[in-house]
Amino acid sequence: MRLARTASLASVLTVAVGAAPGVAQARPNAAPAVVRTDKGLVKGQVREDDRVFQGIPFAQPPTGALRWRPPQPARPWTGVYDATSPRSQCAQIAPPYGGQSTYGEDCLYLNVTTPKTKGAGRGLPVMVWVHGGSNLTGSGSPYDASKLAVDGGVVVVTVNYRLGPLGWLAHPGLERGADRRYQAGNYGLLDQQAALRWVRRNIGAFGGDAGNVTLFGESAGAQDTCANLASPAAAGLFHKAAPQSFACTYPVRTEASAEADAVKLAAAVGCGDAPDPAACLRDVPAKTLLEAFQAAGMNAGPVAGGDRVLPLQPADAIAKGRFNRVPVLHGSTLDEMRLFVGLAYPQPITAARYGEIVRGMFGAAAGEVLARYPAAAYPDPRIALATIETDFGGPLSTCTHQDAFGALRRAGVPVYAYQFADRGAPPLIDLPGFDEGAEHATELTYLFPGLLGTLTPEQTRLSDAMVAYWTSFARGSRPKAPGAPSWPTFRSSGDVLSLAPGSGGIHPVDTAARSDCAFWNSL
Repeated sequence: MRLARTASLASVLTVAVGAAPGVAQARPNAAPAVVRTDKGLVKGQVREDDRVFQGIPFAQPPTGALRWRPPQPARPWTGVYDATSPRSQCAQIAPPYGGQSTYGEDCLYLNVTTPKTKGAGRGLPVMVWVHGGSNLTGSGSPYDASKLAVDGGVVVVTVNYRLGPLGWLAHPGLERGADRRYQAGNYGLLDQQAALRWVRRNIGAFGGDAGNVTLFGESAGAQDTCANLASPAAAGLFHKAAPQSFACTYPVRTEASAEADAVKLAAAVGCGDAPDPAACLRDVPAKTLLEAFQAAGMNAGPVAGGDRVLPLQPADAIAKGRFNRVPVLHGSTLDEMRLFVGLAYPQPITAARYGEIVRGMFGAAAGEVLARYPAAAYPDPRIALATIETDFGGPLSTCTHQDAFGALRRAGVPVYAYQFADRGAPPLIDLPGFDEGAEHATELTYLFPGLLGTLTPEQTRLSDAMVAYWTSFARGSRPKAPGAPSWPTFRSSGDVLSLAPGSGGIHPVDTAARSDCAFWNSL
């Protein structure tokens, strides 16, 4: 099994313009290695075509009394802060197929990549990346943003945020005193918003335009991007959004379910009967919390509750027009669920076994499903199963994304929909004897070079077009690429741009028809 460079990706998976007072504005066409932020000087690396600043603190370490509290501003420092290498990822348990387990909680750092030669004027568009990993694993540092920055002429910020129980625990005991105004369980989301506030205050010093920020992310990072769209607390912190491979209308955790899970976790680590559960939980080692959380099979991610962080489910917020109304670039991959079916069934299955699985999933409707997705029509029954799961139902599915495109369009914001369709893309995990196709996360290498493997010349041309589309969207709200087809504004199911290499590989496609969404909706 060949693992991706960043295996943790496979788990599942403002408005002031310019810098704050006292923050130096970068001179046009200058490329300093030392930049002044609102907390002190930082020194990065000046390379041939870009500048990279890594491991900049945007908040205090969320440790001790600050565990499960909103992020607090980083403290100022004297001298020059060394920003030439990444800092710690947030505490996480590595998935069984690779990665590194870490238990340190001092992790609220971000990374900035800029073109070496900056343009004059108000500054360059800014793109803030939220990594994936089921809100359980990952970090910002593995994502090489050099191609986006240099070829696209943008400033890219990649961020860390608290993960697993440390970022998303919703115990009611954590809502006391000054913390009562926050729904417990959204600490990772608050971290992302703190990073966006850092961008608002400081990005002008790096050549960026704080009045033109695009928030984008993949998988759990897309889920969080959608939650930030629906969050009143994120108002004004970004001006466009690009969620990749998680539909914005898919439900997040409810307050009741998240709190029930947290109470169970507290009991599992010996804090169930404590007079002050919050104080007890803050004394539990991170490793113990992570292991108990994993053993219980609990989910992490945003919580829709009764406060200003995420008062409504994102779908409800969009339907009611109570969301941050910005242009949206939104999409998925052609074969999303092949990743997860391949992991669940690493060995081939028979047609009979496929039938059993489908009957277990759909009960009385299984006959209709099997008639439309017969095992004999696919080279491998696992591919048939993955096609069903990609077409229908979950947060990654094609039909759920169609629902999201339509909801956003009806809400009156510009929507640009895509489906990444390169079935020869480097896979996240290469399973022998299994065709991964355009599985979940395969588009990432086309934006972040080398993340999952190398590209052929034809694939590199697709990568060039995608970088141009994404960064032109960040620049002016409409994605464009020189020599590539025009990207239609989404108005109907046929206005989805298919992204594949080769002549004619980029073209509009009706994904609702191809995935038979009318059939699935009829069920």
